[in-house]
Amino acid sequence: MGPASRRLRVIVTRPREQAGSLAERLEQLGLEVVLCPLIELESVGPAEVDVSGYDWVIVTSPRGARELARRRRGGLPRVGAIGPGTAAALREHGIEPALVPRVSTQEGLIAELPDPPGRILFAGAEEARPYLAEALDADTVVLYRTRELRPADPPEGDLVVFASASAARAFAPLGVEIPAVTIGPETSREAEAHGIQIVAEAESHDLDGLVAAVAKAARI
Repeated sequence: MGPASRRLRVIVTRPREQAGSLAERLEQLGLEVVLCPLIELESVGPAEVDVSGYDWVIVTSPRGARELARRRRGGLPRVGAIGPGTAAALREHGIEPALVPRVSTQEGLIAELPDPPGRILFAGAEEARPYLAEALDADTVVLYRTRELRPADPPEGDLVVFASASAARAFAPLGVEIPAVTIGPETSREAEAHGIQIVAEAESHDLDGLVAAVAKAARI
C-alpha cells in the first residue's frame, strides 16, 4: 500500500471534535494521519425529551446517547444501545444500557429485544435509517442532524477510515479510490453501495475495534 520508505497514510473522516482520540491512537501505531472531516453534527430538536411512559429507549450512535442523556426528563426506562461505542457514551453519563446486541446493527438489536417489546422511543439522527423505528412502531425524537462537508481538495492516502455510514456517503462523491476500514456492518453496507472497497471491518464497533481493524489492514 505504499513504499516502505514512508509511513502509511491514513485518512480520518470523523467530525473534527471527535477525531482526536482516533488520530492519536493511529499515530501511536506509527501511521501518518490525515484529518479530513467529511461530516459535522448539529444538535436539533426539543430542549427536553420526556421518556416517561416508555418501556424502552433505543439509541444507535454515541452522539444520540449523549444528547439523550443531556435532555432526558422523567424516569428513564430500559435503554438499548446498538453497539459498544454507543454503550460507552451512555455510561459516561451514568446510564447502564439494558441491551447491547451481539450484532451491532438495527436488525441485531431488534432480534434481542423482548417480544413484544412494549412502547419504544427511538432517539437519534434526523437522517437515521428508519428500519428499526418502523419495525417496532416506535415513536421517534430527532436529537441531531449530520451535515456533509466537502474538502477543498480530495484527500490523498493509503487507507480511509469511516466511523459512520454518513462519512462513507460523503466520501463517495470525492471521486478517489482509496481502500476503507469501517466501524461496523451498517457503515460497510453504505460504503459498498457507493462502490468503495472495504479491506477491514471492526470486530467490536468502538474506538478499540476501529484501531485494531486499521492495524490489521495496515499489517502492523
